[in-house]
This record gives sequence, C-alpha cells and structure tokens, in this order.
Amino acid sequence: MATDKNTKIFNPMRIVFAAIVAVSLFTTGCNKQLDIDSTRQENEEGHYTKFEDARSGLIGLYGLFRAAIAENNAHWMWGEFRMGDFTSVSRPDLQAVMDNNLNATYPIIESLTNWRRFYAVINACNIFLERVDGCLEDKRYTEAYYKLDVAQARTIRAFVYFYLVRIWGDVPLITSSQDGGEFPEVARSSETTVLAFAEKELQEAAPRLPYIYSGVDPEQKFPNNYYGQSAAQWLNAPITRLGAYAILAHIAAWQSHYLDVLTYTDFIVNNASKANVTAVTTASLVSTFFNGATANNYNQIVSFKFDKFDGESTTDGHIESLTLANTATFYMSRNIPDIYVTKAKISEAFPAEYPNDQRFGVDPDSKAQLYYTNYFENYNSLIPIFKKIRIADGTTSTGKFAVFNSAIVFTRLEEIRLLRAEANAVLGYPVQALTDVNSVRSNRGAPGIAMSEGKDVVLEIFAERRRELMGEGWRWYDLVRYNRIKRNNPAFNALLDQGGIYWPLAQQVLNRNSKLTQNPYWQ
Repeated sequence: MATDKNTKIFNPMRIVFAAIVAVSLFTTGCNKQLDIDSTRQENEEGHYTKFEDARSGLIGLYGLFRAAIAENNAHWMWGEFRMGDFTSVSRPDLQAVMDNNLNATYPIIESLTNWRRFYAVINACNIFLERVDGCLEDKRYTEAYYKLDVAQARTIRAFVYFYLVRIWGDVPLITSSQDGGEFPEVARSSETTVLAFAEKELQEAAPRLPYIYSGVDPEQKFPNNYYGQSAAQWLNAPITRLGAYAILAHIAAWQSHYLDVLTYTDFIVNNASKANVTAVTTASLVSTFFNGATANNYNQIVSFKFDKFDGESTTDGHIESLTLANTATFYMSRNIPDIYVTKAKISEAFPAEYPNDQRFGVDPDSKAQLYYTNYFENYNSLIPIFKKIRIADGTTSTGKFAVFNSAIVFTRLEEIRLLRAEANAVLGYPVQALTDVNSVRSNRGAPGIAMSEGKDVVLEIFAERRRELMGEGWRWYDLVRYNRIKRNNPAFNALLDQGGIYWPLAQQVLNRNSKLTQNPYWQ
C-alpha cells in the first residue's frame, strides 16, 4: 500500500513482519518437553486489555503461520518437491527431498522434520482465544469484533493442525496455552481425532467469517471498516468464509470423505461472486496473480502475501529463489537455477495431443516449434527455467536484487473446481467431473477432454491438477490422494500402508518428549 511518507497509518503487515522475526527466535530456543517455545509477545496476563492489543495479537497469528511455512521454502519442500516434477541441478539436500530420502543428514531436512514452528502458532492461537475477551473492557472493541476475531483464531489453529497432519500424521493435540515454553509431555493423538477437531472448529467458525473484510454488510454482522482499514488493505490477509470452506474441503478430501468435499466445493463455487472471486486468466497467472502487492487479488482464496510496499521483500519463502536464473527476458545474477523441471517431465505433463495450451503448448503443425511458453523459458537449453511464478522485487522483469514478493497461495478457484471434479469422479459422476476440468482447460486455451468409453476420468483430473497447479505446493499431496483412490502402484501402496507418506520427526523433538516415537516407516 503506497502512502505519503509523512502519513502515519496502521500497517498490519508490519506486525506480520515482526512475527516472522519472533518465530525465528522461537525455533532457535530449547524446550525440554514438546520442543515448543513460548509466544513471548502474547503471554503476559495484562496484555489483552485494549482494541489495539486484539488487533496486533490477531495479525501476529497470521505472521507466525506465514513464517512457519515460508522458512526454508518449507511449503514447497513438503508439498511440491517430494517425489514431484522438479529436479535439483547441484544441491544434494534438495535432491534428497525429491528422492524421498528423508533420513538424510542435511540441515534443511533437520529443519523440515521439526514441527515446533507449528506449535508456536498453536500456542499463540490458544493464548489469543483465552485472553482476547479482556479487550471487551475497551468500548471500541465491540462484540462484533470479538466474535470475528475469535472465529479467525479458531480457523488459523484448525488450518495449522491440517498442515501438521498432512506432514506427520498423528500429532499432539493441544488446545490450551502454556507459558514459558514448559509444556507437559504430550503423546500423539490419532490423525482422525486431530482432523475431527479441526473440522468441528472450522464448521463453527466459517459462518462467522465474512466473504469480504470491510465489505458492505447488510446484516451489520461484521465491522464495516474492520480495524479502520478498507477492503483493499485486507486482501489476502484474513481468512474469509470461502477460505474456511476451502480448508474444510481439503480436510475432507484428505480423509476421502468425498460427499463432504462436494458439499464444501459447491458452496465455494456457488458463492464465489460474493467474495469477488473469479477464474484467473493465463496472462494474470504468470504476471500479477502471485504478486503480494497486487490490488486485485480477491482470487487468492487463501494465501499469505509478501508486500513490497510494506517492506516484506525476502529471499526465503518463494519458489523463485530456487527456480529462476538469467534468461533473455529476465535479468538475474546467476545463470543456472537450483531446481528445474526436465524436458521429459514437461512433455509428460503437457502432451502434444493437447495443443494450444497457453501454459505450455506445442504448435501441432510443427512439433519442434514452441507455441506457448508461459510456464517455461529456455526450453531449448539443457535446463529449462520454470517461470510461472516470477515476482522479483515487486516486478516480473528483473531479479537483480534476488528478493521476492510472491504470495504463498494455498488455493484459488481453479484448484477448487478441480477438487470438486475429483469428488464427482470418485462418487460416480464423470460427466460433471469433466465439466469442471474442461472449464479450467478452456480458460487456458486448451481443448476440452471428451467423455468416451474407457476414459479414466480420475487420471485426467489429476493430470490437469499437475498442469494447472505446478509450482504451487500440491504435487505430493495430489499423489497421495490419487494413489489412495487408484491403489494400482505397488511402491506407493507400500508408502500408504506403512506410513511412508509422512515425514520423520526430528531427533531434537524426540529427545524432548519421552511420549513421542519416530514414525515407524523411518525408524
């Protein structure tokens, strides 16, 4: 948000930045129990007494969450690179993740197997929920503010538990705060129990969230000018009603509860206009969509932004820091990226039988001539450059300073449509499933997929997810869900049956809690 330099306004994202610094401090401390450090800016008894305390406490939760998934590009390490489409050029630590060699002794893997970053967020949420009612003493902090803020904190906590379960399976379920980092030794709760808790929290919180923050509210249910900021200021920051239902949809999909998936995704698609959510054009997808400073980002249904104008350019937490290199259209100080998608993988994902795909397509009249290169550049070189997400220092033209601003986008409308297609296919409605798939394909200039006898609709859906969502953090989780449905890959079946889909636990975590044991697959 650009303002006159002499104008003093509340900048919520500066609190987010402070929270990122705070979580970095948390993850370097020691804890002799569950290895969770206290949220020190939240743990004073008299902290929650004013309007401003609630505001800073809530924004801090988002900041802690963003820091947890951004550190070491963890969002992509967990969800995109593991057994996915990317290959490391010369970094064995990254290749170990890509090869599912998660017992390898690299600092980055030690960091990725440590869950304390998430429990720092959970503890902050618990403290907020226990103490924010003290702010009601301030007459400016109305009941409407209180109910909305509590709904957000419950949503964030549920979302964190979903992340934890997808990564480690059974995890400790902690719903009360602990000061000073001294947590009792807590055993894991089952994945089913934790997801049931998260689902219940979201079901209760979602209807209490607005479609748009600081939007027009005919029922006067939500604050009209939330914390004194316009709707544009709150883009991509608080989780909306559609965002909560999107998380619910994925919790249901992870458990193979596809009737629930259909219910939640139907709600999102049918109510998208209330949140100003639309399909994203290809031109926008590869230019402005991922920009954390872009004004028109209602289409990021759930995301964590990095706004250049709020001083949030960073080197970590962006896939570009690994994928970009110098090309004819983009200046960067290095000539070779850390990771890339091989030509074989590109051809596999974008087969020549589907020409005119704006993401990456081949001219059907001349297979040697590239037709669209929105996702990739330097295709004719040995190492193609993945350029779909390219927001360097607030622009898409230069990486001179090697700092980035792309948002971490959890979901958007195209992803939700493909998730609904998945549900319809599993439930026996292939025609409806392909309708959603072809809606996405049409938006990318690609021909529709016709329904024919023997067509493997589930395979087509996940192939489309691979194309559309490449680089966004879905590939590994999609592989898990696909193989749960199909059960036709013996090697992956072994991962499913033996708990190999989950990550091992860092030895540091195990050393601090005698009730925890290593995930059996990694023992």
